[in-house]
Amino acid sequence: MTWNDVSARQVLRRIFDAAVARADPRAAVINNLPERPRGRCIVVGAGKASAAMAAAIDVAWPDVDLSGVVVTRYGHAVPAGRIEILEASHPVPDAMSVMAAERIFAAVQGLGPEDLVVALISGGGSSLLVAPAGQMTLADKKAVNQALLASGATISDMNTVRKHLSAIKGGHLARAARPARLLTLVISDVPGDDPSEIASGPTVADPSTMAEARAIVARYGIDLPQAARSVLTHGKETPKAGDVEGEIRLIAAPSIALDAAAAAAHKAGLRPLILGDALEGEAREMGRVMAGIALSARDKGLPVAGPAVILSGGEGTVSLGVTTEGRGGRNTEFLLSLAVALKGAEGIWAIAGDSDGIDGVEDAAGALVAPDSIARMHEAGIDPRATLAVHDSYTAFKAIGDLVVTGPTLTNVNDIRAILIG
Repeated sequence: MTWNDVSARQVLRRIFDAAVARADPRAAVINNLPERPRGRCIVVGAGKASAAMAAAIDVAWPDVDLSGVVVTRYGHAVPAGRIEILEASHPVPDAMSVMAAERIFAAVQGLGPEDLVVALISGGGSSLLVAPAGQMTLADKKAVNQALLASGATISDMNTVRKHLSAIKGGHLARAARPARLLTLVISDVPGDDPSEIASGPTVADPSTMAEARAIVARYGIDLPQAARSVLTHGKETPKAGDVEGEIRLIAAPSIALDAAAAAAHKAGLRPLILGDALEGEAREMGRVMAGIALSARDKGLPVAGPAVILSGGEGTVSLGVTTEGRGGRNTEFLLSLAVALKGAEGIWAIAGDSDGIDGVEDAAGALVAPDSIARMHEAGIDPRATLAVHDSYTAFKAIGDLVVTGPTLTNVNDIRAILIG
């Protein structure tokens, strides 16, 4: 097949859509339900996929004494029958995030050993489920989240800090649910699929420590409110192994989505190469590195000879510094950096997007890059390098009509990146 702009764009979109479809939360939940409980079943949860997950349980267990409450991001709610769906803010929490934590805590009170708590956990839960520790207020939690998001810290480091500033994350919810049996169904959006990090692990024993949280704050120079600093200095440790019990099932993950993307690429006549599902680092640096790999593949057949597609997952970061006016997320920043580094190289196209359909706080999942992207940006009055410097990648891709808009996908297995070598 001869690859041109039309065929490359169509195939890249099919590859991205295949990855997202493989992470469908409804099928994943139904395939991982245990035997029906003898007592009550209380469903709780938090994350961008939690409402769709809850709806699947309500349909699958019509004859079970079922109730519960889960919280998802605004715009991600779907009807879930007997399970109440709340919506809250992401990535910075709001009053609904606090109310959701209170309602979920209340839902797991007074249960017995014959009862079953099913916790539905997916990415985004950290800001959707908020119970400030110590003397912290919601304003303090907002300030903490904003500082973390702007710091350039990895998602793992951010979650370590979040867990130690929370009364519900880091295993506290699991402790509150005793003596009921606990099953946690997890859709992973973090590198390595560690359930203690996904949504900051509200039902999972926390292996990290207060000392580690303090070290992360110091390493990134994160300016925390005084009440948060007091919790990290004088607060109680999160529950550790042995303090909480329960079964954890990983039901969808980045690696599974990338396998589906690879299958779609192979069907289109491309050699798929998966670099990994847990790539982390500055999004713009990742873009430069990936540009070098793509050029090597095109010119030397290394690490894969074309026609091929280079796949990767994980989560980049965008360190804003003092610049806060630009629009864009880690995927459009990655792609703009990639395009700048490729300098209009022929025969290379790329797509990158967040599997939840929302890149950062914008209305696009990500964008597409073509050999003429930089030229078209200049024609539209956009200086790509200057735009990248102020983290305004969304504006650049919107100007040339190459944003990828899916709407909320109701799942979240982190970012999907694909570079096509024609």
